[in-house]
Amino acid sequence: MALASPLVKAVCVEANEFPYLSNQFRVRGVPHTVINRKASFVGALPEPDFVEAVLEGAGVATPHPEPPPQGGRELEEETNYSNL
Repeated sequence: MALASPLVKAVCVEANEFPYLSNQFRVRGVPHTVINRKASFVGALPEPDFVEAVLEGAGVATPHPEPPPQGGRELEEETNYSNL
């Protein structure tokens, strides 16, 4: 995300080399992601879940997108089976 937008900053810290920071942010597993010192999560997430967690931690409302329209023919209100 930080590469895609100048509004996002990312810092990678080696937990074993900086035990003070590890204790301050209660790091018990990696990756441990902290957002604006307000929210955090541990573990690798799929990209959509990661983006949602970061936006939620940043205080940005994330409405759920509408599902894509179904392809193909529209279903008819009533199906006529008498010709089968």
